[in-house]
Amino acid sequence: MFTSQTSSFQDSIDVEERDDFDNEEISGYGQKVQLNCYYTIYLYQGTRSEASGENVSWNQRRTDSTTSQEDFSIPEQGVGCYCCLLEQERSPEQPDADGNGYVICFMGGSEKGLNLFRLELDKYVQGLNSSLQTPELQNLETEVRPYLSQWYEESVMHIYRVVQLVQSNISFLLHAALSHTNVELNNSDERTKADVSRFIKAASLQGLSQQDTTTASLCKAVTEDTHTNLIIDCSTIPPTFSNTVSNRFCDDWIQAFLNGAERCNPFLLRQILENFKLKAIQDMNSLKRFVRQAEMSHYALYRCCLFLQGCGNGDVLLQNARAEHSDLPEACSIIGVLEEFLREPSPARA
Repeated sequence: MFTSQTSSFQDSIDVEERDDFDNEEISGYGQKVQLNCYYTIYLYQGTRSEASGENVSWNQRRTDSTTSQEDFSIPEQGVGCYCCLLEQERSPEQPDADGNGYVICFMGGSEKGLNLFRLELDKYVQGLNSSLQTPELQNLETEVRPYLSQWYEESVMHIYRVVQLVQSNISFLLHAALSHTNVELNNSDERTKADVSRFIKAASLQGLSQQDTTTASLCKAVTEDTHTNLIIDCSTIPPTFSNTVSNRFCDDWIQAFLNGAERCNPFLLRQILENFKLKAIQDMNSLKRFVRQAEMSHYALYRCCLFLQGCGNGDVLLQNARAEHSDLPEACSIIGVLEEFLREPSPARA
């Protein structure tokens, strides 16, 4: 059983107007600095009440302490807290035995900031599961503690490292993520490959479509199209990019990412990335609405053309729309007209 809980997160923040994550800056990152991040692990022992037969109490003891020698409580400042319960597998001979496990806690940043990385933290904790099966945590010093001590670097800092690596070329990665273009890294270490892969996954819209078949259809369409992999050669500093494709929409987000990286602020960068995806989703929903209206109105078709002309993301939006409406002939016909409109050079768009 795998369960996790993080503090609640408010609605999306307009990072251009509000700097709620300014206090999360890490000055001089890249050098040896002291980060306000902590971890702890508790042993969980479930006991059953004879009266009700339910788990009504549990005993815990601290198996590990925070990364510093200070007390676990941090009264100097408030920090975000992520907690997760990993239950040990029950023996087949005793399927009804009391459940035991470990509670993992990570603390750092702020409540809002840490919650932005909930999925990454969930996955990171799961990676510890196999190491917690030894009796009395005999591998505490050799496996568990070293793994836990890297939670911030591995689960939070990857977006920052990618932006630092590619700088203004971040628009090519953003476009690749939205268009489902494969990214190939050459002469790169494994950590950089993993960072870029996770960035692409975080920036893509997979899993957010209302139709389950949309992503599969889109990936198939991209494969059948003449798209070429985006290639990044890391043998040079900065890396060299080949087969690059971007658009005005992605280019407009470059400065926001550079500003977040300049502040050494991983939480601000993640919020910028979430706002980027939100805007792309909003534009996609607007296009779908215009396409439905255009089936009955030529004026709606004209408005749709103007929208695609102004949003700067027409190529990606139409690519997604064609995949999602692949089984609707009338919608596909309209999308074909819109694609032709974008391909035609126009003095008004020059």
